[in-house]
Amino acid sequence: MILTALDQIISSPLDGAVTLGVFSFALLLGLTFHEFSHAVAATLLGDPTPRHNGRLSLNPLAHLEVVGTAMIFLAGFGWAKPVPIDPGRLKAGARTGMALVAGAGPLANIMLAVLAAAPINAGIAAKQAVGFTLFRGQMDDLGGYVVGSVVFWNLLLASFNLLPIAPLDGFKAALGILPGRAAALFARLENFGPGILLLLVASTLMLPGTPVLVLIIRPILNTLGALVLGGSSIWG
Repeated sequence: MILTALDQIISSPLDGAVTLGVFSFALLLGLTFHEFSHAVAATLLGDPTPRHNGRLSLNPLAHLEVVGTAMIFLAGFGWAKPVPIDPGRLKAGARTGMALVAGAGPLANIMLAVLAAAPINAGIAAKQAVGFTLFRGQMDDLGGYVVGSVVFWNLLLASFNLLPIAPLDGFKAALGILPGRAAALFARLENFGPGILLLLVASTLMLPGTPVLVLIIRPILNTLGALVLGGSSIWG
């Protein structure tokens, strides 16, 4: 998306600047609310660690990580700073509590998408703006492009983080849902998670054809998109 937007800036500077600016806004909004929601959930469950570390904040600077942010713009994949949490202080117990805290992040992204989708579902904004789209319209179309981008990138963040691969939220949520013995067996995969994730991301960047990561995320994203927008897939 970033490289495509940079190419667009060369051919159409104004449209390219809008594309890049709206992409940055949508992703910044999504990452901030994602991490903030982790902090809120942990705080409500009795752990003061996020508050003591300044993470109970909607200030994006409290959540952005320099390398992770740079990677978003350079490689299209990145991360924010993980919220520090003390599982032993969670009232629901370490395993269930961490599952609830983990689920709060993707849930926040889905709720943001629902709010942004309201003008689309009301027929005020066009659904065509939802997806990997470049801005190629008049300034009158900017509002629709912004809400469409917020919907798409928040649902993409939610879909990615729901994958049951460490250190993503889906892994911690799965540990809390699985029965004790199954959870103990599944927990053994935690050390392999970053390597698996790295291979999936590398395949996306380096291999021809449709990458495995895309094949995995696409049905999750399209399911969420259908629920939020009440229609067909948003990532063909």
